[in-house]
Amino acid sequence: MGSLNFILISIFLVSACITWASQAQTEWAKRVETGNEVITTLHFYFHDQVSGKNSTVERIAQAPQTNNSSTLFGMLVMIDDLLTIGPDPSSKEVGRARGMYGSAGQTDMGLIMVLNYGFTDGIYNGSSFSLLGINPAMQPVREMAVVGGTGLFRLARGYALAHTNWFNVTTGDAIVGYNVTIATYV
Repeated sequence: MGSLNFILISIFLVSACITWASQAQTEWAKRVETGNEVITTLHFYFHDQVSGKNSTVERIAQAPQTNNSSTLFGMLVMIDDLLTIGPDPSSKEVGRARGMYGSAGQTDMGLIMVLNYGFTDGIYNGSSFSLLGINPAMQPVREMAVVGGTGLFRLARGYALAHTNWFNVTTGDAIVGYNVTIATYV
């Protein structure tokens, strides 16, 4: 009887692991366990809507010289940006980026990013990671640090690569693709 119980429990555990593995893979995220770590890779789009009645960006502060600066040095904005699986704003929503960024460069467009990326899709629903770093916005690809997280991203560390897919120079609206690699513990 002990062997039968062992076999049944083994079958149950294998079935549960296969189910968990299939749930962990989505079209925008992959999660792989490697020893005592989990490596998650995410690919999504960030929609920074500066203009219009549905703006997701609000200027909350600026320095006296901000409007005379070519880099808007001293400007600080609060955001609540849509995250989607594709560059089209009507593609599937996977979460929101909330926080603030400000212009920290006097001679170049360096944005200090202090953001929380919260997810609402699949097994990632309720999980988030935090990003902190300088975003040299005029560079084709920018790297910023992942400094923590919640839920499946608890004790997260890693990096985010951002690349602008679309930018309107008149309005400041942008769509930015993110490739994020996060390491957490099992």
